[in-house]
Amino acid sequence: MNKNTGMIATIATALTCGCCGLFMCVFGAVTATGNMPYTTELNGVQSSGMMPPAAGIGMLCFSLILILIPVAVGFFTLRKKPEVLAENEQIPPAA
Repeated sequence: MNKNTGMIATIATALTCGCCGLFMCVFGAVTATGNMPYTTELNGVQSSGMMPPAAGIGMLCFSLILILIPVAVGFFTLRKKPEVLAENEQIPPAA
């Protein structure tokens, strides 16, 4: 894979996974502190309350995975790979 393909893959994953992960990290931190209210209505029955902190901790863990995906893609696609010697090429002697 060449550098252009690696750069495109890194940018695409940063936009799709990285941005979603950062937003989810913010909402997970707010929810984990117990400050995320909700209000729902189903079949005329209205309910409201606070989301449980366990949901926020789950969001934080999942957001860290989403943030690490572009980092891993960038590392594996843009790193300098070691050159492979040809079969008939000999290694020069050490000086």
